Amino acid sequence: MAAIYQINKGINKPIEFKGLKAQFITYLAIGLVILLVLFAVMYICGLNLFICVAIIVIAGTALFITIFRLSNKYGEYGLLKQAAKRYTPAFLKSRSLSIFFHLKTKGSNGTFN
Repeated sequence: MAAIYQINKGINKPIEFKGLKAQFITYLAIGLVILLVLFAVMYICGLNLFICVAIIVIAGTALFITIFRLSNKYGEYGLLKQAAKRYTPAFLKSRSLSIFFHLKTKGSNGTFN
């Protein structure tokens, strides 16, 4: 029996899958791949299988909770806006006025002089 999942909500709307919006789907996929690789590395290193599974289940649960919480809190573009806001300078400092001397002024008829 094949399962059918609805991925797109409509035209010109962001991708949403099971409550995850936009880039959070990608973040969850990357996190799951990292957990898979981590499980393989721990198992190959000889760690007990039950310990490997317990660590991956705990980390996977934390990953899902974190990603869903971020998706609900920030939405489609909020996390990107928050990251961009962090890199915006509080003020600009200029030690010279020479950059302002070359600016063109707008004339009364709407054209630049």
